[in-house]
Amino acid sequence: MTAARLRAITSCYSSLRLGVVGDFCLDRYLEIDPAKEEISIETGLPVHNVTNVRAQPGAAGTILNNLAALGVGTIYPIGFAGHDGEGFELMQALERRPGVHLSHFVHTAERRTFTYCKPLVLAANRPPVELNRFDLKNWTPTPALLQELLISQLLSAAKLVQAIVVLDQVEVPETGVVTSKILEAINGLTKTNPELLVLADSRRKLQSFPLVNLKMNVAELSALLKAKADLSLGEIKEAAAALAKENRRSVFVTLAERGIVGAMPDGQVEHMPALPVRGEIDIVGAGDAVTANLAAAAAAGASLRESLEIANAAASVVIHKLGTTGTANLEEIGQRLQGE
Repeated sequence: MTAARLRAITSCYSSLRLGVVGDFCLDRYLEIDPAKEEISIETGLPVHNVTNVRAQPGAAGTILNNLAALGVGTIYPIGFAGHDGEGFELMQALERRPGVHLSHFVHTAERRTFTYCKPLVLAANRPPVELNRFDLKNWTPTPALLQELLISQLLSAAKLVQAIVVLDQVEVPETGVVTSKILEAINGLTKTNPELLVLADSRRKLQSFPLVNLKMNVAELSALLKAKADLSLGEIKEAAAALAKENRRSVFVTLAERGIVGAMPDGQVEHMPALPVRGEIDIVGAGDAVTANLAAAAAAGASLRESLEIANAAASVVIHKLGTTGTANLEEIGQRLQGE
């Protein structure tokens, strides 16, 4: 892709209006200085001294972070945070992102704020090392009234946007934002407004999603099709093409070091090989960067191949950012596309 063509596509981003529906999480990084380690007098165990705390939106918030980094003009998060300290941090972190409007985001006393607490050891001249994570989740079904409120916010936001990204992050069914009732509402949206671009990603239940554009990794593709785990590139392209034709929607499959495959309902299939690795990598957040860039590029009128090129470059940027769930901005993406 030429620099001029990238500018032509991305110059539209500032006028885009996108919604992000899903499980918004607080990523709280506890930065530990190992040089300040002590021994607890009470327990005799080592003490990890935290010298800095970083809080940023995670899960669906990672997609939002990437859209903001791309300069998307208006972003509507549709999800919830609890009335707890983590919720306060998450709301503040969302408010700091350019272009984000919280008019459709729910602050509720009925749920805890979904949180990943990540202790991170930062030693001089060494890559960051993440210790065992502490997670805060909801283990009971999302209350019916809260689901109804989320559906109301979704339907309201859908009238304002050109595209919606859906991310289902939680492992236990019906405990997060993307419940069966939310999926029914999304199904209704796609029927009444077939021109609305909806791109969905789910860790565990893509088979229950309505007819929307799907983004997944190869393991999720195998599970969806009840196929073998070690699919060849040819088999992946064939499976993606068949699924796109059957659903009449686009399908995107990330393949880690093998790149990305995209398939259109008309039979067009493209494979974009991964860009070369340049040193230490951390794959956390790469998939969400791909999702955000696919959605933004498609909403701006990019072709399938162009969308894959941009998303592939974004993933390459993100995996080289250590100790954080990173994002890729337009300058970084342009540099990677030009081989820098």
